[in-house]
Amino acid sequence: MDKKQLQKSIKFSLSIAVITFVLAAIFSIVSSSILSGVMSIIGLVIVFIIVFIGVFFDMLGIAATAADEVPFHAMAAEKVSGSKQAIQIVRNADRFASFCNDVIGDISGIISGTASAIVVLQISNGFGYAEGTSFHLSINVILTSLVAALTVGGKALGKFLAIHSSTNIIFIVGKIIAFLEEKFKIKVLSNK
Repeated sequence: MDKKQLQKSIKFSLSIAVITFVLAAIFSIVSSSILSGVMSIIGLVIVFIIVFIGVFFDMLGIAATAADEVPFHAMAAEKVSGSKQAIQIVRNADRFASFCNDVIGDISGIISGTASAIVVLQISNGFGYAEGTSFHLSINVILTSLVAALTVGGKALGKFLAIHSSTNIIFIVGKIIAFLEEKFKIKVLSNK
């Protein structure tokens, strides 16, 4: 590895760390404020949505690293919407996967743990039990174990789908990005 590649990698790592810090703060504030004003059953649904987001983005990151760009070249030659974006994703699979797996995926894991703790308190308080009681600890163990099982099991299924359907997954993502870029003039992918 040459010095220029190392500097580029360090610059990317620092920028991704800053983005992670900002997104984690935003997601934490939003999820905590939403959870503080809802019933525990809605809180559970929010926790499961956060887990699903982490699993989904983990799948996207793996699909990017498993995909081959050759099928997208034929589509791009025929001007198929999303094919150019899919090529960019595959060519930048390391960065795309880092963002999806490490930034969104890991933030979702951390936030789901925090959100679970809030929901456990809501459930315990709803039944009239204080923090530290055996009921509170039981609910905590059950919910933490359920979130962990859904996260790990979901990521295992997501990895299988990502490896075996990487072209289709990345093409769908490319189409979504093309739609956002064309309709809303939002530049999602850089040409760099």
